[in-house]
Amino acid sequence: METIIIAVISITALGFICSLLLSIASKAMAVEVDERLALVRNALPGANCGACGYSGCNGYAAALVEGNVAANLCPPGGDAVVAMISEIMGLSGGDAVEKKIAVAHCAGDCDYRLEKMDYSGIRTCHAAQLLFGGQNACSFGCLGYGDCLEACPSDAICLKDGLACVAPNRCTGCGLCVGACPSKVISTYTAPVSVAVLCRNIERGAVLKDKCSKGCIGCMKCAKICPTQAITVTDFLASIDYSKCVGCKECVSTCPKGCIFDY
Repeated sequence: METIIIAVISITALGFICSLLLSIASKAMAVEVDERLALVRNALPGANCGACGYSGCNGYAAALVEGNVAANLCPPGGDAVVAMISEIMGLSGGDAVEKKIAVAHCAGDCDYRLEKMDYSGIRTCHAAQLLFGGQNACSFGCLGYGDCLEACPSDAICLKDGLACVAPNRCTGCGLCVGACPSKVISTYTAPVSVAVLCRNIERGAVLKDKCSKGCIGCMKCAKICPTQAITVTDFLASIDYSKCVGCKECVSTCPKGCIFDY
């Protein structure tokens, strides 16, 4: 009995000493956390899209509290988030967020594109792309299984006739869809975007016509009619410099293939 009592007292004493040492260590080695960190983190939308240049909202919040970055780098949050962060950090106003928008550069839906095979595998774009670039004859186009749709946090993308379509009024420009698309069909641009070339194929027109009747054939008609020289054609594909585009939309009606859209 005496042995048991001694053991209990010894264990109790050892536990008390350990708890005391841990209490002292927790105070001596404590790392101070800026209270603003949690407030800033809660102000961010939580999309973790990386559009700010950081791995996610936690990284951006930490950088903001440390005072290393501007408060207007969150496209999904917009100006409302800038205002909240500025108030938390005690900053005066701040520049507005640069509005961005995503564009899916493909107009070759089921009515216009040809398929080179029947695909019956996993119904994702990444899986289809691994099998000879997908089922479409045009390897530059949208595969249409919705990897971008699954990645979009703002419900701005839908699938229509096997083609990804972006709703400009919902898109926040976070860019998650860009990384989700294995065919690199989607890009983000600084808004506003009035017209867009919905094609990424760089093959000659004679080759493309047997694959998709909506693809750009590099005919140069849009570039010639553009009053501000905002359109150039490289590798048989038209592209638009939005810093020069005035939104006249002459190119839309001029394109013989109908691959330039009023966005």
